[in-house]
Amino acid sequence: MVDPVRAGATGRCPRCGRGRIYNGLLSLTDRCPDCGLDIAAFNVGDGAAAFLIFFIGAIVVGLAMWLELSVSPPWWLHVILWVPLTVAGAILTLRVSKGVLLGLEYKHEAAEGRIDPNA
Repeated sequence: MVDPVRAGATGRCPRCGRGRIYNGLLSLTDRCPDCGLDIAAFNVGDGAAAFLIFFIGAIVVGLAMWLELSVSPPWWLHVILWVPLTVAGAILTLRVSKGVLLGLEYKHEAAEGRIDPNA
């Protein structure tokens, strides 16, 4: 049995655990090259990105406020520190969170427009 969280975090297929689910940095492939799972059928959407906006935003804003209140650096130092940190953090964690979301959708047999699993 494949752990969907581990498979998603490592970018592997949630069914077989071997095939890669990414074509590039953040684009999902259409099918698993090993078992043929239709990955395009899953709707990962913007769920992972919306969660990460709040998570990474809270961390960056908290650190920026701490730095400003303790050291009061010039404004350009904030730009040099926080813009690359925000972009890199979002890209790196988005890849993992999209994979985990895909794995959980597979595990729970999530389908669009269906709330009741018995329906």
